[in-house]
Amino acid sequence: MNISNLSQPEPFALKDCALITIATGRKAHTLAELGDHIRDVNLDSVYHHFWGGLLGARFEEREFNNDFAVWCRRQLREQALAEQLAVIDPVEHRDLEDLRRELLETIEGRLDESETAHWLQAFRPFEFIRSQLVIFDTGTRLARPEALAEVIPELSTGTIFYHFIDARRRVPGGLDDFSYWLMGFEEPYFELRRGLAGIDPFFSSLSSIREEMTRVCLECRDRGDKS
Repeated sequence: MNISNLSQPEPFALKDCALITIATGRKAHTLAELGDHIRDVNLDSVYHHFWGGLLGARFEEREFNNDFAVWCRRQLREQALAEQLAVIDPVEHRDLEDLRRELLETIEGRLDESETAHWLQAFRPFEFIRSQLVIFDTGTRLARPEALAEVIPELSTGTIFYHFIDARRRVPGGLDDFSYWLMGFEEPYFELRRGLAGIDPFFSSLSSIREEMTRVCLECRDRGDKS
């Protein structure tokens, strides 16, 4: 038996997912009501309104990447607040509770500075949604990191979402599944891991993320970089 093989990680199991949306029954007609709901809504709903749009079908390009910013811009006509909400990056928060706090601080800051913001009625209410992922095993297994360059271009957006986005709330250190898997090899793939870490997971579409991942994997494979 080759003892070095004992330290190799298990093959990477590629999975796919679909998003099921569930109505919470909560609606906000004013900015104050929005803040009240955000304060105690299930964190799965906060997650959905930041990340769900990546996996859900879109029929138009959105001006902003989270639903709170979109609603403030379109329904309340609060352009400045919408821009403040739009730059909130969930990746920079250690957990969803921390993300909730920044949301509330931003909204409360606007309410504190404007009396008008308290009574301004939205054209359409904000409807709080939560989502649930249904996970599918694709049956594909990757034994070595070199296989990523061949496989990633063919991955579905659901697979990209599950392993590169949703993984960050499951994996220690907020890593994606690919980076976490790469850490398990005796000979670390530093350049590949660094390249993957440099891909923006929030301000990009899933197809753009897949293209960037493909580019990083191909470049590292062609250079033979493992250090």
